[in-house]
Amino acid sequence: MKKLFLTLLTSSSLLLGFAQEATVFRSGADGYASYRIPAIIQTKAGHLMAIAEGRVDHAGDYGNVDIVFKISKDEGKTWGPLQKAVDYEKLQAGNPAPVVDLLDPQYPQGRIFLFYNTGNNHEGEVRKGKGLREVWYISSTDAGTSWSEPQNITAMVHRPNQPDINPAYQFTEDWRTYANTPGHAFQFISGPNKGRLYIAANHSAGAPDRNGKDWQAHAFYSDDHGKTFQLSDNIPFAGTNESTAAQIGDNAVYMSSRNQAMTPKTRIISRSNDGGQSWKETLSDPNLPDPVNQGAVLSWKKGKNFILAHINAADADNRDNLTLKLSKDQGKTWYFQQQIAKAPAGYSGAYAAYSDIVKIGKHKIGVLYEKNNYEDIVFTLVPIR
Repeated sequence: MKKLFLTLLTSSSLLLGFAQEATVFRSGADGYASYRIPAIIQTKAGHLMAIAEGRVDHAGDYGNVDIVFKISKDEGKTWGPLQKAVDYEKLQAGNPAPVVDLLDPQYPQGRIFLFYNTGNNHEGEVRKGKGLREVWYISSTDAGTSWSEPQNITAMVHRPNQPDINPAYQFTEDWRTYANTPGHAFQFISGPNKGRLYIAANHSAGAPDRNGKDWQAHAFYSDDHGKTFQLSDNIPFAGTNESTAAQIGDNAVYMSSRNQAMTPKTRIISRSNDGGQSWKETLSDPNLPDPVNQGAVLSWKKGKNFILAHINAADADNRDNLTLKLSKDQGKTWYFQQQIAKAPAGYSGAYAAYSDIVKIGKHKIGVLYEKNNYEDIVFTLVPIR
């Protein structure tokens, strides 16, 4: 495949005082009608890996969907050629959730895990019990040059009641739809669960509820570098959908969830003090307005404490006003706030939708996000303090 370089765009980011945006994925390019659901990680070597769903025939969620990626070796200024990580033939492979395991002594160079879901019917039909979502991962020990064979972990992290398809899928919980976090997963870097791989997710259970309350967020995690997985407790808030999580203390987790019940139109925030196994509190956060959309979180340790970063479309009505916030107190207050993208006057549609973030050095965050009615997935660098 001919090597592609990014087109650097003059954009609102220049006016906001940070780097130019670079287009990473553009609808219609490289054989895909649309690209959606961005995720981004940094390898141990410092290279960036931008991941997305490559939708072959159309922009819809269901159909012939692959998982594709590009690599940048210069902090997102230029990107290499499009590469394919997962192809589930004519069916769907999506919801990419990557994480770099930096703490497995067997792989000192770091091992990338890429969790994803497959599906054999539209989400609405799966929600009715007419179809199946499964959970898989592949891994790479050479920064994406090659990938392992897919591992099906559905029986460990999902609870479908479909024994006719697989005898192991006989669960009384009757989970139907299933989705990993859209965006990166994380690894505990300290505390009693140091090394734990942690992946936020959500599912629907039982018959569909017209108010969206059959949805519920949860997580799954591994304490043995991907050999086995366990489920967390469900988030105790009916309607919690797409979720993202980060470490905020040696044994504490912060989870930010989309509210599919739509009232209130804010992020639903949950905190755990036992490594993300159960939840000590769940609440609607009025400081995080949200138009029923995806968001992303990220954390890093500074001294003895964690800095938490949160990004979402901070608008109760539209997928717009993409805003990055930083907190020193586990997301209770925000000491830094930066608008990343805002639609021009008179704009109609989703100007800035799904996003993901990555820490680069001490004073920069990379933002990968869907822009301009899902036409492009772009990257920009944001200086932080």
